[in-house]
Amino acid sequence: MRHQAIAIIGGSGFIGSHLVNALVELGKDVRIATRRRHHARHLTLLPIDVIEVDVFDPVQLASFLENADAVINLVGTLHANRANPYGEAFAKAHVELPAKIVAACEGKGVHRLIHVSAIGADPKGPSMYLRSKGDGEKAVRQSTLATTVFRPSVVFGPEDAFLNKFAFLQRVFPMIPLAMPDAKFQPVFVGDVAKAIANVLDLDAATGRTYELGGPTVYTLEALVKFCGDVIGRHARIIRLPDALARLQAMTFEMAPGEPVLTRDNLDSMKVDSVLSGPLAPELDIEPASIETIAPVYLTGASMRSRFNTFRASAGR
Repeated sequence: MRHQAIAIIGGSGFIGSHLVNALVELGKDVRIATRRRHHARHLTLLPIDVIEVDVFDPVQLASFLENADAVINLVGTLHANRANPYGEAFAKAHVELPAKIVAACEGKGVHRLIHVSAIGADPKGPSMYLRSKGDGEKAVRQSTLATTVFRPSVVFGPEDAFLNKFAFLQRVFPMIPLAMPDAKFQPVFVGDVAKAIANVLDLDAATGRTYELGGPTVYTLEALVKFCGDVIGRHARIIRLPDALARLQAMTFEMAPGEPVLTRDNLDSMKVDSVLSGPLAPELDIEPASIETIAPVYLTGASMRSRFNTFRASAGR
């Protein structure tokens, strides 16, 4: 079935900005919901509708979905207060919002929903993040909608807050006390994530499927930090922290003002390897790019845009 009018929740963010471009190239009519219009100012030159919406308000959400053919939910957060099974921010963004989106879709007759989760999502997972992601997936799967769930590993690209962070830290500090150095990731390029979503949007066979997304190579966290150092020509000394010191470090970051660099819940999430459980599904039709071919362009500040992105990522914006 062809879906023409696409409503994206979380469309002004990192993945959303790339996905919007991919859908526009396919000739889709795209609208994105944003709390503040200026958050989407980088997309204003595209032929899309940017609508100020409080997506947590059922009335505003239902109005935003009016006459949409499909909805894509990209909303996610990495941090929340500590609680069991998860903190308020995780509950709101990862569990309550998907349930509200499902209800709004069913109420407005929107039958297609794509939901972006994370590798390792599990209601019984070791971290609040993974548990909330798992419960959010459950809310989507239990609906009457034609749903597809995506589970990416860590996503990299010019605006990422992952590789950019480690490049920035090595430019500034002579050593990096590294928690969970052996945690495994399979980084996937943001452009490939966007392409995979766009490729199955109109694919009936994708209904009810869960797709993992990862790049061509599995790395340890320590290897990724060293890669960033190789690219920028600045190698900080890596100090591998034992678990007890890692948790102390994370607790200290949690008490600092602003967005924490690392939390104890991040450590708990890294207990689950963020790697594919099998090969990429052929219907995704992607040949995943490697960090070696993409990341050096923006980590070295080869353009004004990449220099700005490095600063923005390091500032936590």
